[in-house]
Amino acid sequence: MRLVEAELRTVALPLVTPFRTSLGTQTVRNALLVRVLGADGEEGWGECVAEDEPTYSPEYLEGAADVIRRFFLPALFAVPDLDAAGVAPVLAHLRGYPMAKAAVEMAVLDAVLKAGDTALAVHLGGVRDRVRVGVSVGIAPTLDELLDTVDRHVSAGYARIKLKIEPGWDLEPVRLVRETFGAALMLTADANTAYTPADARHLSRLDAYDLTLLEQPYAPDDLYGHAELAARMETPICLDESITSARDAARAIRARACSIINIKPGRVGGYLEARRIHDLAQANGVPVWCGGMLETGLGRAANLALAALPGFTLPGDISATARYYDRDITRPFELAGDSMEVPVGPGIGVTPDPEALKDLGVNSPLQVRKPS
Repeated sequence: MRLVEAELRTVALPLVTPFRTSLGTQTVRNALLVRVLGADGEEGWGECVAEDEPTYSPEYLEGAADVIRRFFLPALFAVPDLDAAGVAPVLAHLRGYPMAKAAVEMAVLDAVLKAGDTALAVHLGGVRDRVRVGVSVGIAPTLDELLDTVDRHVSAGYARIKLKIEPGWDLEPVRLVRETFGAALMLTADANTAYTPADARHLSRLDAYDLTLLEQPYAPDDLYGHAELAARMETPICLDESITSARDAARAIRARACSIINIKPGRVGGYLEARRIHDLAQANGVPVWCGGMLETGLGRAANLALAALPGFTLPGDISATARYYDRDITRPFELAGDSMEVPVGPGIGVTPDPEALKDLGVNSPLQVRKPS
């Protein structure tokens, strides 16, 4: 594909309920969308999962838009025959910004695969037409409200409940959920880096509640601390923020800092790098699952395609649209039992609704064209 034009736009999707983690509270999801156009009419869409502020990662939404416009697109315009596998090498000299790079790669993937009438799941090597999914439950105002929320999601059929935790909101909510819903519930806890190695003894008390995993308790760069905690706890340690590439995953596995990996395509630089991490983990007997970043339907569709790969043996955070949004920019995704369907259409399998883009847009689309 010869890239000739791109478009950047931001949409704002109000959440049905506030979503609170140890990093803060969100009431609206602002999402940066990337549309690319090839010389032969190929069109593709991508989504950047960077948040408004650099709390989860060093990237933030306005910075991602700026680096895409000023640096990424000019570099890609210069390539006479671009495919998705070529995006990362072309941008390799530009350091950092994996979420911005993932968005551009996703858009190119979508365009190229549509032109070849190939679904993303097929291209990545997916083996399932449905994937089991879980739901992430934020920190609630009260324990009663937490139990009501979990009950609603369990009744809906989700295969796994993930509780966000932080110091002061950990042992008691986990205990109550386990005791209320029983041993059969697949239950995990996600700390989003809220603890330090000084909390190891306290975190070890979570072993009493038969969690499937404890996700990212310490800072992203503290592999040694995670390895010590993993040796101390019966609960498997899962890494999220620590894994930004296949190289990171290899280091973490060698250090025995985790026995499970959460793969978020935006965090690792795109779906092709996500597949490399999957392959590495599978070769080392490490289960993986697909995390979520409150994506619109674009990212949700692509995440379902990724989760169709064989190594994704744990339910991911790919909840139904109604879990987060009354209205999305694509068709809604629905839960059937404990699973969701993997899109089968070419590319990522969905396209934005023009009316939704208009109604939910927060700025005029910024068009960037290849210099003549």
